[in-house]
Amino acid sequence: MEYRKLGSTGIEVSEIGYGAWGIGGSQWGGADDDESIQALNRAIDLGLNFIDTALAYGDGRSERVVGQVVRQRPETIHVATKVPPKNRTWPARAGTPVGEVFPADHIRACAERSLANLGLERIDLLQLHAWSDEWTDQGDWRDAVDGLRSSGRIAHFGVSINDHQPANALRLIESGGVDTVQVIYNVFDQSPEDELFPACRERGVGVIARVPLDEGGLTGTIGPDTEFPRGDFRSSYFGGDRKREVQERVRAITGDLGIADDELAEIALRFVLAEPTVSTVIPGMRSTRNVERNVAVSDGRGLPDGRREQLRAHRWVRDFYSS
Repeated sequence: MEYRKLGSTGIEVSEIGYGAWGIGGSQWGGADDDESIQALNRAIDLGLNFIDTALAYGDGRSERVVGQVVRQRPETIHVATKVPPKNRTWPARAGTPVGEVFPADHIRACAERSLANLGLERIDLLQLHAWSDEWTDQGDWRDAVDGLRSSGRIAHFGVSINDHQPANALRLIESGGVDTVQVIYNVFDQSPEDELFPACRERGVGVIARVPLDEGGLTGTIGPDTEFPRGDFRSSYFGGDRKREVQERVRAITGDLGIADDELAEIALRFVLAEPTVSTVIPGMRSTRNVERNVAVSDGRGLPDGRREQLRAHRWVRDFYSS
């Protein structure tokens, strides 16, 4: 496993982190806690030391599973979690006052709930689970963050940027009020490279890259006949004609690179890690099989020569979450 600095936090994190949304189960067609525990332990065995969860993932279920594993391990594991918006609206809507979404008392209460779920005395990274840059100088959210930090309940603070809106945190970054940002970055959505990554480099802000495999779209396994388990949000994410669209885009990539479908996920992860601004990438992993496949990408070899430029030609920014 290779490690990178998480911005200016002083923490070194595994470049493959653990995205723990799926083990919450509520939007992924269910989850088996025993299987999740096995996958988390296998990831740590292989050198992974960064886990990203959230209070909203299964109403604390993901946090509880993560905490159970972390407390039993002797290694230092860095845990990040997120405060859900009080109005339960994702993504954040422009024009909504921050007091309706992240008032100080809500942030403090959620942080304490997360600490209880995790069974830890301190959260390494607390993030707001939505963001609108107009909130940078609004409200009392900073008071809550500063208080939690000074009391030792959290070590660092970040935000999870709205889906496909990487420029919607530039004011916050310029203000110096954030240690990390979490953003969608993958072969299809390369837009963080335009403005966000340069700002993060200038300010020493860590970058957590989420959705590196486009919720499965960049695994080479999605086609018109693909069916998802009942309750799995991907049924709507890949609704309508989207599965066919994704398959056509994937065929263009594999044809261009001369690779088989089952090689795509590895190439997609290597593309994300080829960006030096990225501190860690957090694919969702619910099985030891996927853990072993994803962690194996962190071998120091990077992308083969010329691959990054080939993949740049396959940029495809769209929003399957809200459209």
